[in-house]
Order: sequence, then C-alpha cells, then structure tokens
Amino acid sequence: MYNAPIFLQPVLQERIWGGQKLRQLYQYDLPSEQTGEAWVISAHPNGPSKISNGPLAGKTLADAWENDGELFNKNPDNLEAYPLLVKVLDANDDLSVQVHPNDSFAREEEGEPYGKTECWYVLEAEPGAELVLGHHATTKEELENMMDQGNWDSLLKRIPVEAGDFVYVPSGTLHAIGKGIVILETQQSSDITYRVYDYDRKDAKGNTRELHLDRAKQVTTVPHKLPDMAKQQERQEGLLSSKLVEEEYFTVYHWVLDGEAKREMDADFLQCSVIKGTADISIQGETFSVKNGDHFILPHSVKEYVIAGNAEWIVSHT
Repeated sequence: MYNAPIFLQPVLQERIWGGQKLRQLYQYDLPSEQTGEAWVISAHPNGPSKISNGPLAGKTLADAWENDGELFNKNPDNLEAYPLLVKVLDANDDLSVQVHPNDSFAREEEGEPYGKTECWYVLEAEPGAELVLGHHATTKEELENMMDQGNWDSLLKRIPVEAGDFVYVPSGTLHAIGKGIVILETQQSSDITYRVYDYDRKDAKGNTRELHLDRAKQVTTVPHKLPDMAKQQERQEGLLSSKLVEEEYFTVYHWVLDGEAKREMDADFLQCSVIKGTADISIQGETFSVKNGDHFILPHSVKEYVIAGNAEWIVSHT
C-alpha cells in the first residue's frame, strides 16, 4: 500500500513544567505557554498521531495498526495495541519524580496492555542540567521509610547530562527529567505514571498534584540497577549507525548521515525522527524530503531505500 514514508502529525500536550522550545526547535504551533510534550509517533488513545500522506491520510496510527497491519508486518492474530510511543519533551521546569510499572503489574492492576520501559536521547541541555535516575535505598523497607519521611536528597540519585547523552530507564526506575533539558523519548505505548514527589508545587488553580506513593512503593526496583550499555557503531557508505540500546521492548539507533547510503528493511517497521539537518529518502524512484522535526514510519512494504543528505536521526523498532 505504501511505498513511501508514513508521515505523522505531532500531538501537543500542555504540562505544568512545559515551555516554548518546541516552537523554537521545530516551528510547531503550540497550544499554550506551557507545552511540555509532542507525541510525535503515537497510537495511544491519550494522543493518537494522524497520518498526513498517502491513502490513509487523516486516519490515526491506531487505525492503521488495526486495519492495515501488513504495513507493520503484524501477525493477523495479534490483538495487542501498537507497541511503541515516541515523544519530544521540553522541561522548562523539573518534572516530578516518578516511576512506571512493568507489563504484568499494568495488566493485573491497571487493566492496560503495557507497562512502561523508556529511554531518552538528550537533544538539548542547559549548563548544569541534571536528571534523577535511581535511588540509594538498599532494601524495600529503607525505600519506604525514606519516601514516608520525604528524605528526597538522600534517596534520589542525580546525574549531570549534556546534549548527545543517552539514558535507558527500565520500568521500576525512579526518575525525573530536570529543568533545562529537551529529550526525545522512545517508550512502550503506555501512559501509566506513579508520581512520587512534585516539589510541593501548585497548578494555576492552587492545587498540588496527586501523588501515588503506595503504587510507587510496590513497583520500584530495589536496589536500583541498570544493565551495562555498550554502544555499537557501524559505518555503511555515508551513514554512521550507533546502536544505543537493544532490549526486550525496543531497539534504538542514532544515525549520522553525511552522504548517501542504501538500506534494506531489516525490521517489521522503522520509526524515524530527524533531529538535525535535512535529507532525501528515495524509494522505487520517488524521492521524499525530510528535515529536523519530521517524524515518520518506514513501513514493512518498503523493502529498499536510499537516504542522502546531512542529518541526524533517532530510529527505533520493536
């Protein structure tokens, strides 16, 4: 059906910690002064992307997954929802400290198909910017006591970040994106968040946001641990491909294109986000131009393609 990229329209989400950088970076038409997230490749009901080209233009990605599964090499017997979600987040202020459940907890306790393992590629970071990633507790009892006492400075691990850093965040990891950071997030298609600490801030109506300490205590991994991450690089013609992570739910690459490269489809489908520069994609004699801020899927029906230009991409697949 598609011998072309499937281009998607971003879904913009207002957040208490959001700002204006998504307009500056991508010329998005923001709905408010506190636009925190663009859901750029999404089939989630809380923000489904619309397709902007081809015979499915105007349909959502969820529609395509359900009715045109061959685009994703989907098994016809697979009744699960589209598995992944890609966002761009502008942290004009600190995000709350939070944690997400794994698949089994999400299904048993929330009635949702997926938990949330995620990863972040840092697009921008102001000097001194930090993330919360993990904690110092060694036992569940210690974790619960420190949460109950609000002993956040002793509990939480903080790490400095800069543009180009990559962070893997498995379900069960306490985490928060800090002020002054813009990230591209690849995650399971889930919107389940257990908020642990929100700096006692209030919204425009003077209300504090709900916390979910009981659930957070149940799902947080103790002690904190992350797998060893070894970046693998491969040069093919004018493309340097760096594999950032290959885990159960997704594989994510950083591509640097500085010429031309011929590629073959080696996954069920590819999710693509151009994060710098411009490029052309040639498929069966037709050329499509892409630029910084474009997000699209190369469907399974595209068997071979040629990319050319000077651009950086984040690419992912299941």
